[in-house]
Order: sequence, then C-alpha cells, then structure tokens
Amino acid sequence: MGNCIPSLHKEIKYLPIDTIFKLPSPLPNWPPGTGDFGSGYIDLGGLKVCQIVTFNKVWAIDEGGLENLGATFYEPSPIPDGFSMFGCYCQPNNKPLFGWVLAGKDNVGEILKNPIDYTLVWSSESSKFKNTNTNDHGYIWLPIPPEGYKALGHVVTTSHEKPALDKIQCVRSDLTDDLEVESWVWGQGTTSKVNGINVHSVRPRERGVKAQGVSIGTFLARITSDKDDDSNKTLSLACLKNNKFDDFSSMPNLSQIQALFEQYSPIIYFHPKEKYLPSSVNWYFANGALLYQKGQESNPSSIEPNGSNLPQDGPNDGAYWLDLPIDEKNKEKAIKGDLLNSEVYLHIKPMLGATSTDIAVWIFYPFNGPGTAKLGLVDVPFGKIGEHVGDWEHVTLRISNFNGVLYKVYVSQHSGGTWLDAPQVEFQNGSNKVVVYSSLNGHAIYHKPGLVLQGGGDIGIRNDTAKSNLVLDCGKNYSIVAAENLEIIAPAWLNYTREWGPKLSYTLGDEVKKIESSLKGNLKGAFEKLVKVLPNEVYGEEGPTGPKMKGNWNGDEV
Repeated sequence: MGNCIPSLHKEIKYLPIDTIFKLPSPLPNWPPGTGDFGSGYIDLGGLKVCQIVTFNKVWAIDEGGLENLGATFYEPSPIPDGFSMFGCYCQPNNKPLFGWVLAGKDNVGEILKNPIDYTLVWSSESSKFKNTNTNDHGYIWLPIPPEGYKALGHVVTTSHEKPALDKIQCVRSDLTDDLEVESWVWGQGTTSKVNGINVHSVRPRERGVKAQGVSIGTFLARITSDKDDDSNKTLSLACLKNNKFDDFSSMPNLSQIQALFEQYSPIIYFHPKEKYLPSSVNWYFANGALLYQKGQESNPSSIEPNGSNLPQDGPNDGAYWLDLPIDEKNKEKAIKGDLLNSEVYLHIKPMLGATSTDIAVWIFYPFNGPGTAKLGLVDVPFGKIGEHVGDWEHVTLRISNFNGVLYKVYVSQHSGGTWLDAPQVEFQNGSNKVVVYSSLNGHAIYHKPGLVLQGGGDIGIRNDTAKSNLVLDCGKNYSIVAAENLEIIAPAWLNYTREWGPKLSYTLGDEVKKIESSLKGNLKGAFEKLVKVLPNEVYGEEGPTGPKMKGNWNGDEV
C-alpha cells in the first residue's frame, strides 16, 4: 500500500460562477432581414456597438455579497479591431457566468475620447473582506472624462498603478443618458453602520417602448452607507443613448420574430386541481360573454367573437364592463375556460433603446378563482375573496437584438412580478422553450413548482404550483396583436379600455366575517392579522383591465 502524501496546495473551492451558462440547444441561423438584428452590431447614430459575451478574469473576492460567496470582475475579451472597452463586468459568484458588456467604435470622429485621469474608488488593501483564493489585491478605478464626455464603466486592476488612459473610452454626452441602480451585486450592503464598498448593476433610468437609453452591461461601484438615497443621488456613470432609435433598424422583422418565438415560446404548467383554465378571447366571446353599459344593466349585449362591437379607446370611466353569461349552464362552461382552444397574444416591444426585444406573452382566463389562506399548519378556504371575472397574466421574454439570445424572463404575479436571468429558468426537455408554472386559482406565474406564500412567515395566501397534464404550449397557437416596428392590425378587443369584469357582487366585509366566525383561538387572531396586511389585488373589488391598459404596455416591467 502506498504512502499518503498530504497536499501542499490549498483545497480548490468551486463556485457556480466557475461554470459558463449556455442555452440548452444551439441557436439556429435567424431568417434574413434588412436591418441590424442578429448581425452582432448596432449603429446608435455614428457610434457602432457590439455585445461582448466572453471575458478574461481580472480579480475575484470570495466573501461578501449574495450568499456571502463574493464576486468576480472581468474584462471583455476579445474586442473586435477598431472597438474600445467602455468598462469591466462584475457578477456575483452564486450563479453561473452569463453576462455581457458593450464595446464601441467611433464611425464619425470625436464621439469617443480617452479619460483625462482616474480616481481610485476602492482597493482591497484596506478591506474587511478576506480573500482565501488569491494574494492579489483588487483596485476599482473611475475614469475622469474630458469636458463634454461621460464615463460608462469602471476599470478593475490588480495593481495600485493607474490604468493606461487608452484602456477605456468615454462617450460624448449627446450619445449618453441617465442611469439608475438596478440590483446589488456585491459589497458590504447598506445596513452597515460604516461606509463601505457596494457594487450594483445599472440600467437606463427611463425605460419603455419610446425610451432611447441603452444598457452597457457594466457596473457601478461606490462607497455607500445606510444613509444613501439612490433616488436623489447623482451617479458617476451614464448609459448610452440610441440616436437612431426611431428607424427600428435593430428590431427583428416578422419572420425573425416568429423564429424567436419558436425557439423560446413558454410552456405553462397548471396545477392538477386547476378548475379555471385559460381560453382564447374569441372563444370567451362566442360562448356567451356579455357587454354591460351603465344605466342599462338589465339589457346586456352579446359580444361578436372578434370583439368588433366593443367600445373602442376612451377612458376607463365605469361606463362599460364585461361579465359572464347569465344562463347558469353557459356561465359554468365559460368559467372553466377551454385549454385546448387557448390562444396567447404577443406584444413586440423595442426595449433598452431598441437593443433588446421584449416579447410579452399575454394569457387570458375567463375567471380567477378564490384564494386559500395558510395559517401555520392549517389551510382556510377564502370563500369568495379573490374571485373575479376576467384575468390577464403574462410572461415576457427579453432577447438581445445583437444575436437573438434570450437573456431574461419576466413572470407576472398578481399586481407585480419578477425578472429572472436565463440561468434561473427551467427549459423544456433540452430545448430553449421556457417552462413556467401557473398558481392554483389565482394564475400568478412562477419559475419553479412549489408553494409561495403571499404574506409573512407561515401565514399568508397560498400560491401553489405543480406539474400536471394540464399544459399550455404557447408556441402552438398565438397571434401578434401589437408591434411598435411592424404594421399590425390589432383585434378590436385590444382597444377596449374598460374593465373585463364587473365590480364585486358581494360585500368583502361580510365574507371576512363569515371566515372569522368559523375560526377560534389562535387561528382567528392569525386570520385577522393576515387580513390587515393583504395587498389590494387579493380583494379585487374592481374588474381587471386589458393588456393595453397596463403600465408595462408602454413601459418596462419594473
């Protein structure tokens, strides 16, 4: 038997970031077009930019940040000839490497200039963080731009010497826009009582289908404290601005949109006990949905299957609303929906200065079912609370216009929702189709099965999701109802701006009292606490409005 020789080397600690995330399936060649989509480059108006997705590691720290696993700093590499770096990339170590930064090329002259100097923002020499995997120190530098120019990112080095002035480029101010903090990446956090380093991802402050701000993919590093207020603070960096935004030359054409949706179209799993399934809007109208007008409640009108007799545009003034059929048999049919004949509706949105395309996938449900309260170990049906007629939910796919890669997915949840990076998403059977889960009765969308409590601790409203044989493949039956860059004839129902359901026909206070009267002791007290903190959308006193009336129709999701 051989002798055991102790290792003289440190044990290597592997982290999620040591793995590079890739989509499960190789992407196809996108259909041809006349614009920049999928070409790898976008012209912002004299400044040509490309998206760099490969990096050289500069420095890493293995403490602090998310899950206390630290973060890693990178330089984009290789950078195409003639292009210049705008800044380094930083990512927390608790997830696989999946990021990008933009690099730029000046096509007209005087758009890009070297900084005139650097300021040291922070170095690890005096840091409270300990780094067990390296003896190198890290230094984060802020470029000082010449007058009339702005810096877009930081330089990170392992030397206390200032970087070369041509290491990074600053951009003429007319091609930049204001940015804001997006999410915390690494640092001491703002709960620290002493000033400390914090690194955040950033995004354009103004975002929407008409906004020109372009994300760079870089980060913002600052010495912050618990007294800092980002909403009133002038940030040291800027983002880019697309001055060619109006021609939509970077947006996908119709055939490219269809190819993108074929790649990424969501697969929605419903809970095995789900009774209130989606349908197409046309099916709902053809199966007895009614249009009511204020003052003529006794004489509702049937709705044409294509919604052509619905009032168009105008304010949501309560003058009209939709409701289920009056006949009990038809009402019961409508409430259940029709999964086999469901259709999803796509809104194609230019985002982040038309460097990304958002495909918002809207799903319609004729009815939203009642909620269930979880009071510790006991589940309590919520009676009629949570019920309403007409329910719209959506999933948004954010796709890079440089290469057609899916980078983010947004899932709507009641009146809010959550952005997910692609590595957080489940994909269907080795394909690039996104898997999401619709919660029982309430139809909030989540990226994994299980229980999510809407409340606090072990008391709240249940959002249960699970896989079952009830599945909606969104790619099988869809229609594009709106696209900022294409001529699309919108269905009449899209321009119906009133409510898709009536006001509640029951008194919420009475429903709450019914439930309270059936509870005793600690359960009653827990329920009373829950009622006080529930968000307004649980009560749903007003009928919901359609997709075009939502703030995210023209704006960003959050």
